[in-house]
Amino acid sequence: MKTHTAKISPSLLAADFLRLGEEVEMINRSAADWIHLDVMDGVFVPNISYGLPVVERVKKVARKPLDVHLMIVQPERYAEAFRDAGADILTVHLEASPHLHRTIQQVKNLGMKAGVALNPHSPVALLEEVIAAVDVVLVMSVNPGFGGQSFIEESVNKVAKLKKLIDATGSRALVEVDGGVNLDTGRRLVMAGADVLVAGSFVFNASDPLARVEELKNVIKSRNNTRDTWKQ
Repeated sequence: MKTHTAKISPSLLAADFLRLGEEVEMINRSAADWIHLDVMDGVFVPNISYGLPVVERVKKVARKPLDVHLMIVQPERYAEAFRDAGADILTVHLEASPHLHRTIQQVKNLGMKAGVALNPHSPVALLEEVIAAVDVVLVMSVNPGFGGQSFIEESVNKVAKLKKLIDATGSRALVEVDGGVNLDTGRRLVMAGADVLVAGSFVFNASDPLARVEELKNVIKSRNNTRDTWKQ
């Protein structure tokens, strides 16, 4: 049995954009593992965030892998551009990808880890035919589009169902969760099977973000895990 510590991926959506370089440097110094970037187009989700130029600039400063989440229509059109901008992990939405398997293969062939995101209403069973090819499954525990929303409690059971599917199929996919993550929900999500926690306002709105990241990692410190996981 291996002891596994969940990864933390602070979301720049909650960062101070007037001090973005400093915020990224703070994450570099923290115990966080990845840097999460939410790209929104105002079509797939009711918000517009940032795009390729910001990802490219963040990459110049970041010393941790860029975990890029595309909340956009036709994500396959932009996969290569986001690779060139510096994405290490590229996650597309199942709901926005009519040819999901093709898009997963495209992302992997471009040299990135391939992620698939599920909106709160999308059942885990929709991933049965592609789970073996996926590196990350991102469970949205709020409705995508805006930070600071309340955690959807059913997400804990959804993570458990996803973990069961991954184990049953021999998939090596990591389970990532985004939305409403704090010390309480983070602990419960990790116990249910989450491998990566995305935290936005919980980290960046803290009086001491570095301590908050450490606190989040410590409170979910270990979980027995019988499968190997890839490392970035």
